[in-house]
Amino acid sequence: MHSSAAGKLLEMSATAVTSMTAPTFSDVLAARDRIRPYLKPTALYRYPALDDLVGTETWVKHENHQPICAFKVRGGVNLMAQLSEDEKRRGVITASTGNHGQSIAYAARLFGVRAIICVPEGANPVKLKSIRGLGAEIVMQGKDFDDAREHAEQLTAEHGYRYIHSGNEPHLIAGVATEALEILEEQPDIDVIIVPIGGGSGASGTCIAAKAMKPDIRVIGVQSAEAPAAFRSWKARQLVADSNSTIAEGLATRTAFELPQRILWEMLDDFILIPDAEIKTAVRLMIETTRNLCEPAGASPLAAALHLKDDLRGKRVALILSGSNITPAQLKDLMA
Repeated sequence: MHSSAAGKLLEMSATAVTSMTAPTFSDVLAARDRIRPYLKPTALYRYPALDDLVGTETWVKHENHQPICAFKVRGGVNLMAQLSEDEKRRGVITASTGNHGQSIAYAARLFGVRAIICVPEGANPVKLKSIRGLGAEIVMQGKDFDDAREHAEQLTAEHGYRYIHSGNEPHLIAGVATEALEILEEQPDIDVIIVPIGGGSGASGTCIAAKAMKPDIRVIGVQSAEAPAAFRSWKARQLVADSNSTIAEGLATRTAFELPQRILWEMLDDFILIPDAEIKTAVRLMIETTRNLCEPAGASPLAAALHLKDDLRGKRVALILSGSNITPAQLKDLMA
């Protein structure tokens, strides 16, 4: 790809994001209606062993029960349902470490759209097998998510695909926000929701839905200390890049995304970093207390709850178990 073409694409992308309007609660309600024919509400369960561990009433939102075993499918279906005929004809392309790619692949199959997923080398093989099984094409490029994302942008400029950014997409955010809608409709007395943050679509969507339904609720984000770009951007109120060496691919971004960050700057109550070592422990504890498989990103809210145990005492807490796409090798290492 010529550098001038790449520069033009990035300039257009920056302009589009700056002018992009954040989704509203009305958009979230519309998204629920849009995805209802394809996705059932997920379970919200409470476990005595988890209550004892965290020290307060603790609920788990089981997004690991989704068809792709991850929350992102909500956004994929909401977006794909709204593509124009021209966009469907051109096909879609995106970049992912796995769960977002599964989401787009699943939704593309539902609506008969060609999907290309750019992934980094060494991506989670369980997620890659799922993407292939759903009929999407995989392009492997670079050492991490951001390398794959840049390659997807280049291919978009060359071939005219409909590019789907994993964070700067209002339809994705509105779709995944339905998880918080379900939490508070089932348990309106929840005081705190803890949500993982990688790119930030899940957390920003949670803020939009939860704050509209219950303005005094606290939404807390958690990211790995080994990949703190989103955390540092939230603290600085500007987009910041940082290193990425986390084991939790769902939290692994080197750069923050503007649209989710704008929402988080306005609405997120707190944001904490948790070391990978504590996230590893949380995977084991989540399996022991709920008997549910979870990936490191999905266990990070439990790690955060244990870190914030004193502050959460007496509160009703919901942890979003965002996904369970973990390989046998990862699980063996984490359980050792």
